[in-house]
Amino acid sequence: MGESRTRPQASPRLKRMRRRRAQAARGAAAEVARFLRTEQIGGLVLLGATALALIIANSPLAGAYQRLSAYAFGPESLHLHLTVAQWAQDGLLTVFFVVAGLELKRELVVGELRDLRQAALPIAGAIGGMLVPALLCFLVAFGAPGGGDAWAVPVATDIAFALAVLAICAKDLPPSLRVFLLSLAIVDDLGAILLIAIAFTAHVALLPLLGAAAVLVAYGLLQQFRIRGWWLYLLLGLAAWALVHASGVHATVAGVAVGLLTRVKPDPGEHEPPATELEHRLQPISAGICVPLFAFFAAGITINAGALTAIFTDRVSLGVLLGLVVGKTVGVLGGAAIAVRTRLAALPEALNWRDLFAVAVVTGCGFTVSLLIAELAFAPGDQQSRVKGAVLLASLIASLLAAALLRRQVRVRAR
Repeated sequence: MGESRTRPQASPRLKRMRRRRAQAARGAAAEVARFLRTEQIGGLVLLGATALALIIANSPLAGAYQRLSAYAFGPESLHLHLTVAQWAQDGLLTVFFVVAGLELKRELVVGELRDLRQAALPIAGAIGGMLVPALLCFLVAFGAPGGGDAWAVPVATDIAFALAVLAICAKDLPPSLRVFLLSLAIVDDLGAILLIAIAFTAHVALLPLLGAAAVLVAYGLLQQFRIRGWWLYLLLGLAAWALVHASGVHATVAGVAVGLLTRVKPDPGEHEPPATELEHRLQPISAGICVPLFAFFAAGITINAGALTAIFTDRVSLGVLLGLVVGKTVGVLGGAAIAVRTRLAALPEALNWRDLFAVAVVTGCGFTVSLLIAELAFAPGDQQSRVKGAVLLASLIASLLAAALLRRQVRVRAR
């Protein structure tokens, strides 16, 4: 008979070392997550992913980049045999929209949007900031090939990018300016989500859509009945996402629905409500992984003198550029001014119209959602690349102009 062997027990010293290493790893992960929750870092990571995509797409690695983007995997039977770029668009970006839904729910229930008079100013700015860019883009592109498809692209404002510009350049301006921009961007993104759901759904498969609705109702009921168990909600969220995707409606809509159905008010004795806990966990993943990866696969376009010239000679891409840089500024400022003049809203005492003008300019950073709409509105090809180039260029122009205006406001207030 062979000798029985027992696994040697770790010494107390070795156990302490392992515990310290595990604690150090958890501390490092928590520190990374904390950094990714800051608006400056999230914006810089997004900018870095975009720059990397542009560098690779204009280098000898461009072929490998395109092959990676086009590589498909996933179960065909569940309508989930998607390319890597589609997984980033339909899958990873859904996490971003869950966070957007959580932020919208919080603002509607316990934030600035719960008071209609306080909410009127950013809502009016958001409505103007959607209508004017869409109209301006439509008028510029009207009659050109693809001109009827471009109007929705300049409608959206990128929350992460816009707040990053504000956080970097306007730390000394009143906090109400950030509240105004955040509320406006959330309403703006809600409008963009509705556009995605309505305008870019070619066909609807009724059975999967009804299944998704049933799953989302179950999610909401479990929230109201205070049922615990993160794994249960994760399974329901994944099921809702898969069913919405199979229905033909863009899958990111499921993310917004999950965010809106998550309970945002804490119960007596509860440390924090589920919405706060979920946002706390998802925000670093969204800012550090999901949105940068989407930008990496969406922003890889060819940049040269000819491509830049084409943005200004093609009326469709020019309409997108003007819609974001000019239309957003005029629409947001005009919508807010109409609300104040008609006494639907009041300008916060700490702010003036120059502050709002700078913020109106920064809303021209369309970026993530505008790139998404560009991919939905145009088939892959030169036209889509020109429109994407217009979105990137407009976001760069808007961010630089807004940064200069915000720094000027900081200096004026300091004097």
